[in-house]
Amino acid sequence: QVQLAESGGGLVQAGGSLKLSCVASGISFSVKAFSWYRQAPDKQRELVASISSGESTNYADSVKGRFTLSRDNAKRTVYLQMNSLKPEDTAVYYCKTVGYNGQDYWGNGTQVTVSS
Repeated sequence: QVQLAESGGGLVQAGGSLKLSCVASGISFSVKAFSWYRQAPDKQRELVASISSGESTNYADSVKGRFTLSRDNAKRTVYLQMNSLKPEDTAVYYCKTVGYNGQDYWGNGTQVTVSS
């Protein structure tokens, strides 16, 4: 059974930093791509960043230059380092991967709140 567990969210002032983690189990971690999404109140879930099995990364324009996505295959963990946080980054952040059957797997999310 594929499980994703996010952690690292919290309350931070604008300009601050947080590092989110996503630990995966039940899946061949090293061959999988992972993505981080976020959903703010009354808004649609949006893609923040993604990382391939080969560690290629892509970022939404809104976070380029501020967020860095990385992975540690030995720890089965994907990290999202978020710097220069803004109030508009406030959202629940979700980790996602795709199983061999094409099914999307999501974690339960971690809340990030940035105060102005």
